[in-house]
Amino acid sequence: MMVLAHTDGASRGNPGDSGIGVVLRSADGQDLASISGYIGMTTNNQAEYRALLECLRAVEQLPCRHLTVHSDSELMVRQLNGQYKVRDAQLKKSVQTVREILARAPFRFEIRHVVREENAEADALANEGIDLRRPVKVEWHDAARLQLNVK
Repeated sequence: MMVLAHTDGASRGNPGDSGIGVVLRSADGQDLASISGYIGMTTNNQAEYRALLECLRAVEQLPCRHLTVHSDSELMVRQLNGQYKVRDAQLKKSVQTVREILARAPFRFEIRHVVREENAEADALANEGIDLRRPVKVEWHDAARLQLNVK
């Protein structure tokens, strides 16, 4: 199974109140899950990485063989693709955690940069997380629960 993800982290201030949003879909367009929540006071870049980490943890529960992540964070995408060095100590920890998850993942991973307009759903979820101040939660949709037997 191929999974397409859109991830976003939002921060109101830098650092400031932050949230994450993730949308997971099958390659044929079925909604699998959405993830949203408030993550406290962080920078925008830290929020972007947290969204990716939550995405990876959710996808680990699916029978995924190929994950393509779309993000409007050019910095994160280029860091993970090896085009930019990671200088910030907090982001280095996040990159290390991402790499550890990917090293044991049973799926092929790729990450692509998209323009902000192509990431509107994930952005809305991230901002909703901030507005509602609710903890990060994965909401599995029927396609995942019924067809893929996900809890």
